[in-house]
Amino acid sequence: MKIYEHKGFPNPARIRIALAEKGLLDQVTFVAIDVTAGEHRRPEFLAKNPSATVPVLELDDGITISECTAITEYIDHLSGTTELTGTDPKERAVIHMMQRKIEGGLLDAIAAYFHHATDGLGANIETYQNADWGRHQRDRAIATMHWMDTLLAERSFLAGDRFTVADITAMAGFAFADFVDLQIPGDCGNLLAWRRRVSTRPSAKAAA
Repeated sequence: MKIYEHKGFPNPARIRIALAEKGLLDQVTFVAIDVTAGEHRRPEFLAKNPSATVPVLELDDGITISECTAITEYIDHLSGTTELTGTDPKERAVIHMMQRKIEGGLLDAIAAYFHHATDGLGANIETYQNADWGRHQRDRAIATMHWMDTLLAERSFLAGDRFTVADITAMAGFAFADFVDLQIPGDCGNLLAWRRRVSTRPSAKAAA
């Protein structure tokens, strides 16, 4: 398997964490795509993913899979167990729901703030910006943090009592938040404690 990525970016980090959680890092070849130089917009990469985003998983038969949720789903099934994405219909639905809420409300919101309300990746990459929209998404991310804090008052992890893909997405989101200097509010004690816990997992090092 190959993973096309820009190391250190939030979405590639999600896949590295998932691979580490499943013990599969050594079965993957990582191929660097320089997003800051526009390499993701070149024809050879667009042939793999017309959406021009990383990461992309390329299987040995040449099939390519993009979108983090789809890649993680594939990775989670390789070992025959599905700890990250759920083991029965109800659990799978809850995990999928929580992952999507965190992806949209935290990770994607922070990304919108970065790309629209800051210099982002520079004028050559950021061809359209809407600063008001970016600041609105920053506020949405902060509201999502408060919501996550209320969840963690009653559970150990974001989708229940064990680590799942919802936690992976949040880990990547908070790494991005650090990069744009968007801090977890001080009154979100449950969320701060969760972050300290997940940061000690061996898989957290894989995203660095």
